[in-house]
Amino acid sequence: MKNWRFVISRRWFGYLAVAVVFAVVCVLLSNWQVSRLEEKRLENSRVLQNYENAPIPLDEALATPESWEDNREWTPVSVTGSYLVDEQVLVRNRPRNGQPGFEVLTPLQLSNGSVFIVDRGWLPTGNAQDLPDVVPAPPTGDVTVTARLKPGEPALQGRSAAEGQMATVELAQFDDRLDAPVYTGAYGLMASETPAPAEDRPLPAFKPELDEGSHLSYALQWIVFGLLGFAFLGYAIREEYRHLNADDPAEQTRAAERERKRVAKRSDADVEDDILDASVR
Repeated sequence: MKNWRFVISRRWFGYLAVAVVFAVVCVLLSNWQVSRLEEKRLENSRVLQNYENAPIPLDEALATPESWEDNREWTPVSVTGSYLVDEQVLVRNRPRNGQPGFEVLTPLQLSNGSVFIVDRGWLPTGNAQDLPDVVPAPPTGDVTVTARLKPGEPALQGRSAAEGQMATVELAQFDDRLDAPVYTGAYGLMASETPAPAEDRPLPAFKPELDEGSHLSYALQWIVFGLLGFAFLGYAIREEYRHLNADDPAEQTRAAERERKRVAKRSDADVEDDILDASVR
């Protein structure tokens, strides 16, 4: 089949379908990266809006123990109560700077009987055991805590934890084990506590970095990949056209012109390499 008529065939329509499907997948992946960028920008805006604010009462930030609004994330709250040390739990698999460790969750019982979960900080895994070497005791008696709100985490199917540990910050687990109403919509990352504990506190959480990441770059790359699929299809069509029409005088003239240009672009170093290769043979 001469000229360009070979393109109108089942085989080339199949190649076109593959290129279209590949492009659609690339567009979907690009949109996914854009959505992740938007989520990151929204998270950054919450940090900027809430992180450095003065603390507000807990019941002003959370109307009920079950309530949660995303725009409250990182809001500092002030709450007073006493720690339920016997109900303290470690959240496993929490790396920090590449080092494995645990988050320490300690329930704080308020004067009205409800319980607010406080993440008092991070501890490294011990040298001789899969637990921290020491878990510093929190202050006893009435304690005033300033913490930044974070939403509870979902349960992960298939993830288990030993006694006294949790796989995620699943606040509903505290609701099951404590004979008191528990704030299950959010918990607090410790910022300060008064009075100070007798022992060193676990390491506090890092302030989140205001970094959008590489999502925009990845989104553009996926679009480029989708276009490259069609570019490769066009290249394959051109190469087959040249092969099928190799005996056509017009195509032979074009092929000779391409070869002339290719040779003209060769450098002296390329010529020397050819001479050396010939001498080796």
